[in-house]
Amino acid sequence: MANDQLNLGPLILILVLSGLILRYLFVTSQPQPQRRDPQAAHRAREEATQRILQIFPRVDRRSILWDLQRTGGNVDATTERILTGRLATPPITFQPPPPPPGSSITTAASSQPGHGAKLVESSSQPDLITRYNLQNKLSSVTAAEQQQPAVVDKKGKVWSSNKDERQAALQKRREDMILAARRKMEAKLAAQKNAPT
Repeated sequence: MANDQLNLGPLILILVLSGLILRYLFVTSQPQPQRRDPQAAHRAREEATQRILQIFPRVDRRSILWDLQRTGGNVDATTERILTGRLATPPITFQPPPPPPGSSITTAASSQPGHGAKLVESSSQPDLITRYNLQNKLSSVTAAEQQQPAVVDKKGKVWSSNKDERQAALQKRREDMILAARRKMEAKLAAQKNAPT
C-alpha cells in the first residue's frame, strides 16, 4: 500500500514548472510602454498651455508650464489650481522653451526695467480706433487741433434722465478718451524718437 500513494510535493512542483514553461512559450509578452518622442511631449504640453491660456489669459505662461510639468500634463488639475488660487510660482531655475511662433498669445518683456514678463496679445483683435470706427474722427480731430487749441469744458453737467442722451454722452466720452490716449501715445513715441540715445 505504501507504493500506491503518490507524493504530492514533486507533483505540485512538476505542475508549476510546466505551467511556467507553457506561459513562457505561448503567452505573448505585454507590450512595453513606448517612449514618447521629446518633441511630441513638448507639443502636447504647449497645446495644453495654449488651452489654459485661452481660458485664463492673465496667468503667467511660465507658471502654467511649471504646473503642467509637475502634474504630468494634467490640464484639469492645473485649471483647478488656478481657480482655487493655489498655482505655485515656478523656481527661478525653471526656464521653459519659448512659445512657438504661431501661437496667439506670446510673452514679451516689459520695456521698463524691474518689470516682469507680461502677456501681450498679438493682432487677433483690432486696435480701439478700428474697433469703434474712429478713423474719420481721428483725422478731423488732428486737423481741428492744428487750427485752434483745445478748449476744455469745465461746466458740471447734470445726469440726463433720457436713456438715449446718456448713451450718446457716454459714447462721446469713450471716443474722446480713446482719441486723447492716441494723441498722448503719438506724442510719447515722437519724443522717444527725437530723444538722443
